[in-house]
Amino acid sequence: MNTILLQNLVTPNVSLQAVLPEMIVAFTGIIVMIYDSFMPKQRMVTGALSLIGLAASAFALFSMWGEAPASSWNGMIANDGLRMSFTLVFLFVSAMTILISTVWTERENVPIGEYHALLLFATFGMMFMAAGNDMVIIFLGLETLSIATYVMAGLRKSDLKSNESAMKYFILGSFASAFLLYGMALIYGATASTNITQIASMVGKANFPALLLIGGAMLIIGFGFKVATVPFHVWTPDVYEGAPTPVTGFMAAGPKASAFASFLRVFVIGFPLVSGAQASAFLHESWVTALTVMAILTMTVGNISAIVQNNVKRMLAYSSISHAGYAMVGFIGAGVAKTMQDRDEAIAAVAFYMLTYAVTNLGAFAIVTLIAQKNDRRTEFDDYNGIGFKSPVLAFSLSLFMLSLLGLPLTAGFMGKVLVFRPALEAGSTLLTVMVVIAVVNTAISAYYYLRLIVVMFFRERTTSWLEPKVSGALAAVLIITILGVFYFGIFSDNVIEKFSGKPSVQSAQIK
Repeated sequence: MNTILLQNLVTPNVSLQAVLPEMIVAFTGIIVMIYDSFMPKQRMVTGALSLIGLAASAFALFSMWGEAPASSWNGMIANDGLRMSFTLVFLFVSAMTILISTVWTERENVPIGEYHALLLFATFGMMFMAAGNDMVIIFLGLETLSIATYVMAGLRKSDLKSNESAMKYFILGSFASAFLLYGMALIYGATASTNITQIASMVGKANFPALLLIGGAMLIIGFGFKVATVPFHVWTPDVYEGAPTPVTGFMAAGPKASAFASFLRVFVIGFPLVSGAQASAFLHESWVTALTVMAILTMTVGNISAIVQNNVKRMLAYSSISHAGYAMVGFIGAGVAKTMQDRDEAIAAVAFYMLTYAVTNLGAFAIVTLIAQKNDRRTEFDDYNGIGFKSPVLAFSLSLFMLSLLGLPLTAGFMGKVLVFRPALEAGSTLLTVMVVIAVVNTAISAYYYLRLIVVMFFRERTTSWLEPKVSGALAAVLIITILGVFYFGIFSDNVIEKFSGKPSVQSAQIK
C-alpha cells in the first residue's frame, strides 16, 4: 500500500529562479511594512526601498528571460513571452507610480509606508496573474491585487469621494471575482483540470461541453470587469474620479494590463481551436464573436461618453475604457491566429500596447496630480484654462500625452494602435475587418476630447489666479522618462516587439 502511495506522489519541479522576480517584490513589501512600523517618521526611506526592490526584480526578470524552464511548479508557473513582457510593464508602472506619488504623499500626509507596501503587494499580485499557468494561481494573484487596490483607492480616509470610490470598487469587484471563480469551477468540472495547458488539450474532448461554454461566459464577465469593457465598465468613472490621482493612474495602467495578461492566457492559450472537434469550434467561435461585439461597444461607448465629460479624471477614465477596446482588437487577433508565430506576435502587440498606454497615461496623470492640489480640488477642464503660457512645460508635456493617446504618428500611441489592429486585419474575417474600421472611426472621434484639453490650455482665457506648481525632482524624472518613452516607442517599436515576442521554436507550427 505504501509503495502504491509513493508511486502516486508527484515531485514538483520546484524552481526558485522561476518565481524570483515575484519573491523579491513580496519580500520588499514585507521589509517596507516592518521598517515603517519601527521608523514611521522617516517617510522617504520606504519609497527608496520600494524602488530598489522593483529594480532588483527587473534585473532578475531580465536575467531569466529565455533562460528559465518553459514551466515549473508542476506547470503552474509559465515562463514565456506573455509573462515576461507583461511583468516588465507592471514593474515600470509601479516604479513610476512611486515617483509620481512623492508629491501627493507630502501634500496629503497619508501613511506613506502603508501606501508603498500596498503598492508592492499589488504589484506582486499582478506579476502572479501574468505568470500563472493555472487558474488557481491566477485567482490568488487577482485577489492579492484587488485587496491592495481597494485599500489604496480609499487611503484618503477623510475624503468622502475616496471612501465612496473604495466601497464601490470593493462591492463590484467582489461580484466580478465571484463570477470569475464560479467560471473557473465550471471549467474544472468540464475538463477535470485547472491547469491551462491541460485545459487546452481537453477542450476538444470535454466531458460536459455545456459547462465549458457557461464557464467561459462567466470568465468573460469576470475579466470584462477587471479590464473595464462594456457593459462591465460602469464602476470605472466613479472609482477613477474618487480615488487619489496617483492611484487612479496606477489602476488605469497596472491592474488593467494584468487582467489582459490572464485574459489572454486563459482564452487564447487555454481555449484554442482544435481541428475536427465540434465542441472546441463552437466554444472558440462563441468567445471570438462575443469579444468582438464587446470590443466594438467598448470603443464606441468609451469615446462617446468621454466627449461630454467636464472633469479631466472622468475623461481619462472613459478614455481608458476606449483603450481597453483597442487592446481587445489585438486580443481577438491573437485568438484567430493560424500559426504559433502569428499568435505570439499578436500577444506581444497587446503587451506593447499596454506598455505604450502605461507610459502615456502615467505621464498625463503625473501632471494631473501636480495641478490637482490637495484633495484633488482642481480636476475640472476649467481649471486648465489658459495655463499654456503660464506653465508651458507642463502644458506642452500634457499636450504630447494627449496626442499620443489619440494616436498621432511618431508617438507611442500610434505604433501601439497599428500593431494591435494588424493581426485582426490579417485574419481575413469580414467581422474582424469591420471591427478594425470601427476602431479607426473611434480614433477619429477621440480627437475631440483629447484636442479639447489642448484648446482649453492654450486658447482659453484664465479667469482665476494661477500659482505655478513646484515640480519635484521625482516628478521631473517621471516626465522625462515618459516623454522619451513616447518618442522611443513611437520610432523604435521593432526592438521592443522582437523582445516581447521572442523567437518561436517552430516557425510554422500550426495551432491544433
